[in-house]
Amino acid sequence: MRSVILDTLTGKRVPRRVDFAHILLVLCMLALVCFTALPMLAMVCRAFMPLDELYVYPPRIIVRRPTFSNFSDLLNSLNASEVPFTRYIFNSLLTTGATVFLTIFVSCAGAYGLAKFKPRGSKTIFAVITSALMFSSYVTQIPNYLIVTELGLVNSYWALILPKIAVAYNFFLVKQFADQLPDSILEAARIDGAGELKVFWTVAMPMLKPAWSTLAVFSFVSNWNDYFSALVYINKDAMKTLPLALQTLAGGAGVVARSGSVGAATLLTTVPTIVIFCILRGRVMQTMTYSGIKS
Repeated sequence: MRSVILDTLTGKRVPRRVDFAHILLVLCMLALVCFTALPMLAMVCRAFMPLDELYVYPPRIIVRRPTFSNFSDLLNSLNASEVPFTRYIFNSLLTTGATVFLTIFVSCAGAYGLAKFKPRGSKTIFAVITSALMFSSYVTQIPNYLIVTELGLVNSYWALILPKIAVAYNFFLVKQFADQLPDSILEAARIDGAGELKVFWTVAMPMLKPAWSTLAVFSFVSNWNDYFSALVYINKDAMKTLPLALQTLAGGAGVVARSGSVGAATLLTTVPTIVIFCILRGRVMQTMTYSGIKS
């Protein structure tokens, strides 16, 4: 069996023999892709399954009679409360967008300054930051809550934004990429009369685009799906985020009747993260390659 490939030097098409091992490798990869896509397929089908198919035995993965009633039931359940459904979406978009923007700015500015200016004690600072990677985020929940309480930020948007800005992993990710920025280009910009702030915004930030694009994906996914912070810091229904509202919907009485709505809610909360990753997936892989991080 033969296939045709393009010679990069001559530009001519050259026949290449495809052996059995290559075909077997492709088939194994396709099988692996299909297997890993099963949970996503099940999630999509569950969102459109009627109630009688959700609890049929044996369980089904592929929906046979798709319906949009789950989405209408979801909107009716959330609109039945005093807070409209759009308010939850606004809260999630506001807090997630602000967190992503501030995270990118703080991480890029700090990593660039530490990598290129090398202030006194920079190695110690970086060692402290990397040592924070050993601790789980749950370890810092109590200190974060005490700080937020002392600052009087409970029941405010800042309680959902400020504790998530300075994350050790985000700083480490950008720092590994910033170390590889060529000093000659930065010096050329300074010789042309650009100040340090202009060098950072017009030269360093475009060169760090793969890094902060990846950071935007990670930050968006983690904050968009986070319901624990809103559960701890927010008591007002009007300030709850979408994941917390959907988690509230999934619990309580009538769980069986709400299973279809929960499936629809899961799909709605997952779609934005998938879209963001699909748009920036090339930047993510480029960052993992240049920063030395294996995904």
